[in-house]
Amino acid sequence: MREHEIEHKTYAAAGVDLTRRQLLEMSALGAFLAACGVIPGTSATTPTGQLMNGFTWFQQSAFRFKGDKTFYIDPFGLAGDLTPADVIFLTHIHGDHFSPDDIKKISTPQTIQVAPKDVADKLTGNVKIVAPGDKIEVAGIKVQAVPAYNSVQARLQAHPKANNWVGYIIDLPGRTIYHAGDTDNNPELQSIKTDAALVPISGGPFVMDPNEAAALVKAMKPRLAVPMHYGFLKFPAGALGPGAPEVIVGKVGDGETFKTAAGIEVQILNPVNPFKNL
Repeated sequence: MREHEIEHKTYAAAGVDLTRRQLLEMSALGAFLAACGVIPGTSATTPTGQLMNGFTWFQQSAFRFKGDKTFYIDPFGLAGDLTPADVIFLTHIHGDHFSPDDIKKISTPQTIQVAPKDVADKLTGNVKIVAPGDKIEVAGIKVQAVPAYNSVQARLQAHPKANNWVGYIIDLPGRTIYHAGDTDNNPELQSIKTDAALVPISGGPFVMDPNEAAALVKAMKPRLAVPMHYGFLKFPAGALGPGAPEVIVGKVGDGETFKTAAGIEVQILNPVNPFKNL
């Protein structure tokens, strides 16, 4: 028996009489809705090479996504034609992640800002406070906040676990995107399930280096890894404390080092702003 005849009998049993054309049209519609992730229990699968479609990397950890909604993550060094934000996600209070001047460039009275408490306390307007483990929906976007902190001894003061700073797992049609914020390779992150993982790689006194970040994505096994937080900032000797040496926050070549070590597919994005640490 042909598929459409089986479907016709099924609908007939329910007291619904459909023509073959109607059945075929419904099947086509069902396939389309399933591909869009509209039908409960179904989801689309975005090809790996298209997982970052809609995203723009400005510099450091600053990204924009443009789709049905526009959101920014850690806006910093914004440039070009800036679409107003429906949502702004902020991971922590450091100046290369929380930039009030950049937030002003993209905010409207309707913009929703999502941030941990110490950042939220410095914001005005529509603000949602999150802590690690929280699951929320903003502007129709489902988001989970996850921990972001240092566990390597030499970095413990940069991003203390007690601060409850965060990364975000963001659900988009057909894909999930994880933005790690500033973090080390911590055990609870290794079990995150995501299609694309945006991870910091600059090393030094702040975050994972390329090899540490590679170990994290090897454990997570996302379909795609994207390096961030490298190639832009430099602190001269003494800037981080008396006697502190010069600190270069990742060089351009760190992206390729991470790609070689990651053991999974890696996409190195071109930032809007030119790299500074060559």
